[in-house]
Amino acid sequence: MVQIVDRAKLLSGAAEPTPENLLSPQIARLDLPPMHGAHTVFPMLGMDVPEFAKNLLGKKRDMLVITDEAIQKECLEGRQMVWFVDASTETKPFGVASWTVPEKSGNFCARGGRFGTHSSNESTAPVFYKKIMFFAHFNAGVRALDVRDPFSPKEIAYFIPAVNKNTVVLETPASQAGKLPYTEAANKVAIQTNNVEVDDRGYIYIVDRANTGMHILELTGPARNIADWSAAAK
Repeated sequence: MVQIVDRAKLLSGAAEPTPENLLSPQIARLDLPPMHGAHTVFPMLGMDVPEFAKNLLGKKRDMLVITDEAIQKECLEGRQMVWFVDASTETKPFGVASWTVPEKSGNFCARGGRFGTHSSNESTAPVFYKKIMFFAHFNAGVRALDVRDPFSPKEIAYFIPAVNKNTVVLETPASQAGKLPYTEAANKVAIQTNNVEVDDRGYIYIVDRANTGMHILELTGPARNIADWSAAAK
């Protein structure tokens, strides 16, 4: 679930953790469907939406980007993905778009390891903020989305590292307990891009859950032109 709270009430409210006190700062709550679990919530507040520029109302929106976390290997769960929520009216947040990597684009369910999102970048460095977001997508590597229109996000770049001598096969709790069916892919060595972050110079950092290591990346081609390089630190 995603909870929107009154920050002043959260920080200065009653300290006793009773149900009533814990709910006191709550302005709104958005419950995800049962098969989805959020890992990261990233705010993009005060976004100018070009499509609505000529409308009297709604041309500037407060958005939340919710990133699910994939848990099981080989797609043995619901697809974990990215959700775009309009929270301009804080008491009534609602979903306006979603995004996922098409499975057939890389036969990802059979590659081994997890397939689905894990987390997004959390930096608000102006070079990328409200323009491009990056998502760690386990065996689909890191994916870059053009989010300038949050009602219609579009993938613009991706990078999938190569496995190396340090990459290991990871187990998941359900497979360790014998609660999931065994398949040949269960023991495949696979990239598991786990976290992504950016800095104010425009570098992108990804790390791998399966011991592959860290990669430092830059955008290239048309995707690079979307970033605000005038705001990049020198």
